[in-house]
Amino acid sequence: MSSVFYANNIKELEVVAKSLIEVFGIQKKIVFFGEMGVGKTSLIKSICRVLNVKDVVTSPTFSIVNEYFDNKGDSFYHFDFFRIKNKEEVYDLGYEEYFDTDSFCFIEWPEKILNLLPKERINLKMINEKGKRVIKIIS
Repeated sequence: MSSVFYANNIKELEVVAKSLIEVFGIQKKIVFFGEMGVGKTSLIKSICRVLNVKDVVTSPTFSIVNEYFDNKGDSFYHFDFFRIKNKEEVYDLGYEEYFDTDSFCFIEWPEKILNLLPKERINLKMINEKGKRVIKIIS
């Protein structure tokens, strides 16, 4: 599966988010690759808005995982593994309990834990190309 989406600004991210959700289908484990400041958290905020998450979506840089709820009470998990030093921290977090749910899991900075991630997932690569966000679904 390979698709490319473009966003020139935050408002366009919401349009991209709607399209991505259609592409996700039943897959709820979404992995975000991209440099610092490319807009991973902003895209996750847009996706959560479209999915009717009622909580304020913020970067879990210091908490490592944030849990949000939608209007029906369903959970959404947002991970940021930027600060982890080793896989043991992820084991201590109890990552399997999150990944084994039927909830959406949005995962930023997955490079340190690639072999722990579910095989059934969608990988998004984000780049900033002259002020335009480019979001690619990669295999």
